Amino acid sequence: MHRVAISSTGLYIPPCVITNEELVASFNSYAEQENAAHAVEIAAGTRPPIPQSSVEFVEKASGIKRRYVMEKSGVLDPKRMRPRFRARPDTEISMMAEIGVAAARDALARAGKQPADIDGVICASANMQRAYPAMAVEIQTALGIKGFGFDMNVACSSATFGIEIAVNAIKTGTARAVLVVDPEITSPHLAWKDRDCHFIFGDVCTAVLLERLEGAPAGAFEVVGTRLQTTFSNNIRNNAGFMSRSEDRDPDDRDQLFYQEGRKVFKEVCPMAAEHINKHLAEHGLASAGVRRFWLHQANLSMNQLIGRKLLGRDATADDAPVILDEFGNTASAGSIIAFHRHHDDFKAGEVGVICSFGAGYSIGSVVVRRT
Repeated sequence: MHRVAISSTGLYIPPCVITNEELVASFNSYAEQENAAHAVEIAAGTRPPIPQSSVEFVEKASGIKRRYVMEKSGVLDPKRMRPRFRARPDTEISMMAEIGVAAARDALARAGKQPADIDGVICASANMQRAYPAMAVEIQTALGIKGFGFDMNVACSSATFGIEIAVNAIKTGTARAVLVVDPEITSPHLAWKDRDCHFIFGDVCTAVLLERLEGAPAGAFEVVGTRLQTTFSNNIRNNAGFMSRSEDRDPDDRDQLFYQEGRKVFKEVCPMAAEHINKHLAEHGLASAGVRRFWLHQANLSMNQLIGRKLLGRDATADDAPVILDEFGNTASAGSIIAFHRHHDDFKAGEVGVICSFGAGYSIGSVVVRRT
């Protein structure tokens, strides 16, 4: 069995930024126009008015201050409230593959690797652009990588679940090196017209290069172990899919976009995540007190703060558990990888960290790493 390391990570940041101020102004314009259009029903009590949003509400509820998106004019148009994308012909690289290639090239360059060094590509994402052909195969071919590629989806835990699969492929000799690419174009599936969640998501793409430890560059992070957990819950859901057409569904039905029972998710997932991490560490003779840093899923600031307290018995500092949520918003499976990408250079040899993601499913994935 081969030992495995994370040699590098890559990051693609979309071209557009939406601040909370811009987002709230757009949402409030939408709310005003809808309330005016339905004034009679609202006055009669048969239809509730849409409440106004505010920057203070958004930041208190989430800790998010801005987010990157692939296109912002459509999102900020009160008469549209969704991205405005151009349909690409089949002869042109798809949007998810394009940003996947960009993040992958960044990871390859940071590790000093070439496409010929890689044997597989896993495209792990909460939402795939299409059913087939696989996004991973398109990314693999665009990069010039021989070998294999496949897609997988475990919602916001997709990246860590993808890392587990890559680690096992390398351990057993199926591959020398694997790229786990996480293109998260979340803006099309967000309900921008819903005050309770219109601020949550942002777009991004990350990539993680894993390979045999003996071939990894100096300072790589050896994977000490991976751990996965799932249990079914309806509290985070999106019912859109190829069967919707056959069910004669209206694409604008609320359940055809992201929706959640946020309070239930908070109460149920936080203790599950903390327990999962503690058990994973114990499997390797480690404890939370000895962990240099936790790179947690970036869904909600309060969730991360509570998990940090449960792990450490005190409030976690920005050094203990870095936050990138304020800049990026919730980027689904990519969040914990962005945190790792941005906050690992100061590690000393021998220090241990934990990458952990959690989300719909429920699903939880963790990766314990040690600096070489």
